[in-house]
Amino acid sequence: MKKDFLSILDITKTELDEILSNAERLKRQKRAGVPHELLRGMSLAMIFEKSSTRTHISFEVGMHELGGHALFLNAKDLQIGRGEEIRDTARVASRYVSAVMIRAYHHSTIEELAEHATIPVINGLSDREHPCQLLADILTIWEHFGDVRNLGVAWVGDGNNVCTSLILSSALTGMSVTVASPDGYGVSPEILSRARKLGGKVKTAPSPAEAVKDAHVIVTDTWVSMGDEKERENRLAAFHGFTVNDDLLRHAAPDARVLHCLPAHRGEEITGDVLDGPQSLVWDEAENRLHAQKALLVKLLKK
Repeated sequence: MKKDFLSILDITKTELDEILSNAERLKRQKRAGVPHELLRGMSLAMIFEKSSTRTHISFEVGMHELGGHALFLNAKDLQIGRGEEIRDTARVASRYVSAVMIRAYHHSTIEELAEHATIPVINGLSDREHPCQLLADILTIWEHFGDVRNLGVAWVGDGNNVCTSLILSSALTGMSVTVASPDGYGVSPEILSRARKLGGKVKTAPSPAEAVKDAHVIVTDTWVSMGDEKERENRLAAFHGFTVNDDLLRHAAPDARVLHCLPAHRGEEITGDVLDGPQSLVWDEAENRLHAQKALLVKLLKK
């Protein structure tokens, strides 16, 4: 049976450990110039409703390095842009390619695609989750800190799709996640409850300083995501005081490191001094999108 990756919880802890180990191995092989064409002859359709830098580049390069082929498909150029139903696109794509990665506005679109496809479907981003980003984040934390169990992770900012995936991932990793968001912009109580029921250690904090207290990892993201541009001024006002800066880092553990999934807006959710400074793992995190997703593709496609 095919396996989809629509949520970070679509894999088990054992599968996560396998993906991380394989990602580390594939990273070493790439840097050593060792070929690893594990998916020779396979193809990945990449459907983009939303624009992308890291998702597009990492999946396309990843498939190439694995010996396969990736097709960039702008939704506006496909028949779904003219009203063809997702179910029909799913059925046809299943006859042509080995897997589909889709970056969509609505999670329901990805769920419908997966329901009717007979090949693996990967969530490259939706309004609900960004699980591929979390694979890269966990890999980055694992590389830097080793054992991630009980590691304190603070989220400062919008309770968005990346935040949701981080919270849910705590049930797999054992990391302790604390979230600080402005009123009206926090993650839903249902997500917090689900993570806790699955064994995740998650709590909320009244302020960024409280959230990052003694934390080893601080994670943030843009305050204005794609689709929220009309709310920009309201959001900038609501998130005042939630910037990850040097003053905030003084409340964290001395060895704390900072993650940001990018694109970043220096001076808003994070300062340039922090983003480009010695405590930033952002560029390792961005690189690890490639290695983590290659390991995911191998997991889903190599029999």
